[in-house]
Amino acid sequence: MSHDPADRWLTVPNALSVLRLLGVPLFLYLLLGPREDGWALVVLVAAGLSDWLDGKIARWLDQMSRLGALLDPAADRLYILATLVAFVVRDIVPWWVAAVLVGRELVVGACLPVLRLRGYGPFEVTYLGKGATFNLLYAFPMLLLAQGTSTAAQIARPVAYAFMVWGGALYLWSGALYVYQFFLALRRRPGVAPV
Repeated sequence: MSHDPADRWLTVPNALSVLRLLGVPLFLYLLLGPREDGWALVVLVAAGLSDWLDGKIARWLDQMSRLGALLDPAADRLYILATLVAFVVRDIVPWWVAAVLVGRELVVGACLPVLRLRGYGPFEVTYLGKGATFNLLYAFPMLLLAQGTSTAAQIARPVAYAFMVWGGALYLWSGALYVYQFFLALRRRPGVAPV
């Protein structure tokens, strides 16, 4: 009896994604509780590295799986959401920036149940979406490093804002493309994959 390799759940990349998910509450605690920004920065950087690493390992060891295809973007979105909320609470980013990016997630997320009802799976992750996430996950540690008046903070600040603006723009653009795919899918017969 042969099993589809895509049905595997116990893989190195999936373990990294689970560890990344477990880092979210630790990150929030460090940032909002004792305000240990240095340790919060370490957790955030480790999450970004593990995000890059799990994709590389999945391809290198041929350990791509359906669970990994769900876990990886879920971990990314959870980090983005948690970081935005924490940064708003700490006055690191204005509330409207978080509202726009979270609003994008809500709109795209609202499309998923409708797609499932029509027989489609979730949206496939695009390079544009990956690029957006990459930029935001670089912006967040830089924004954290940019707090204060040190020389490092002054150097990090423009770089952080550049990553945030570019990542935010790409994030919104990728969301618009997902919504476009959603409307294309609605125009097709149920069960026919959107292009």
